[in-house]
Amino acid sequence: MAHEYFINNQTLQSKIDQLLPSQGGAGAGVDLSASTQIIPIVDLTESAEGSNLREDLQKALTIQTTSATASNATTTAITNTGYWLIYANVVARLTTVTQLCQGFIDDGTTQTDVFRLTVPIDGSSQGGISLNREFVIKLSAGEEFKIKTPNANSHITISARQIADLAQNLINP
Repeated sequence: MAHEYFINNQTLQSKIDQLLPSQGGAGAGVDLSASTQIIPIVDLTESAEGSNLREDLQKALTIQTTSATASNATTTAITNTGYWLIYANVVARLTTVTQLCQGFIDDGTTQTDVFRLTVPIDGSSQGGISLNREFVIKLSAGEEFKIKTPNANSHITISARQIADLAQNLINP
């Protein structure tokens, strides 16, 4: 059975009045009280989860940002494990051959596309296609993120930042 106790402390009462004006000052204030009854409180704010940084600020790129470029090559862009935020830009000029530009996770045996841009044949060789994407990937041990273009008429540039480790601990910028 719960018991209630009244607290008569002017310093505490003044602080409550200051921080919570609706509890005092404007009308007949209520005395502070305590109880032996346990009432659980669940804090669902970002601060409670261990991050004081808003989600949009978690996406900030910094001087430690990883960047990579591929043109007429396959480039290993990221080898470290964890969760990675990636901004990718693909630019391809229209040509007389079909071009496949892609970003993929490779474990040495299997390749899984994260993004893929197929540029169709255009006999005029004028103009081009551009693609901008933002995405998050998870790399486990033995996996790498790679970018690949088939020829010098296409380019991929990425900027990436690790946002969490494999245990899902956030890594602030």
